[in-house]
Amino acid sequence: MDLSKRTVLVVGGTSGIGRELARRFAAAGSTVAVGGRSPRALTELAEEGFATFPVDVTDGASVTSFRDAVLDRCPEVDTVVTMSGVMLLEDLRDPAHFEAAAATIDTNLVGTIRVIDAFTPHLLRRGAGTFITVTSGIAFLPFPPMPSYAASKAAVHAYSEALRAQLDGTGVGVVELVPPAVATAGQERVNPHALPLDDFATEVTHLLSQEPTPHEILVKGVLMHRWAERDGTYGDLVAQRSRALSMLPGRES
Repeated sequence: MDLSKRTVLVVGGTSGIGRELARRFAAAGSTVAVGGRSPRALTELAEEGFATFPVDVTDGASVTSFRDAVLDRCPEVDTVVTMSGVMLLEDLRDPAHFEAAAATIDTNLVGTIRVIDAFTPHLLRRGAGTFITVTSGIAFLPFPPMPSYAASKAAVHAYSEALRAQLDGTGVGVVELVPPAVATAGQERVNPHALPLDDFATEVTHLLSQEPTPHEILVKGVLMHRWAERDGTYGDLVAQRSRALSMLPGRES
């Protein structure tokens, strides 16, 4: 993928990985627009020169209005990155967790589908373009304190595979970005082994620049997650990660 000649829309690009990738695309020479919910972050990004648009991916009407605004201002959009996501702890022993589960699925999975549905007709009319979906190493190696997050990202992986198959031959490709733990928004305190954001973004842009672009963007730090079942390490790693259940209120270490 030539990162210097694209018109990229990063949905959920107001913070963390999304914000850094928007900057990397722009630095490479692409025209970049960003959508998100934070008015303050959108203002900051607009001051950096990005086209910015408010959107709530859990609201179908918001996504429709967002699409119309984006295509009116940036009609040459050829790359749509679906970054919106939430990570919430859940104690499955407590029925009150359902609210967190519903919010997670609506944002991470259904929100991704809403965005893809909104822009699929545009990319098909162009006859060329790319969706970049964002899953997680947790899609392949669950983190027990965040069960619905893991489930939502596993679902986005499966959805991405099906979308790629259905769009085959149309000129519209599907690339899945699979981050490991990345040091954003305090994650370095939660996980001291989190990959520095700058290192992650550098590796991602290198992989995206390859020809042909891989179907899955796998930085070195996520390979142990992605291939745990194949490598026979899955059971031991899930047991190891289950120790983190002590993070949940009322759980003992």
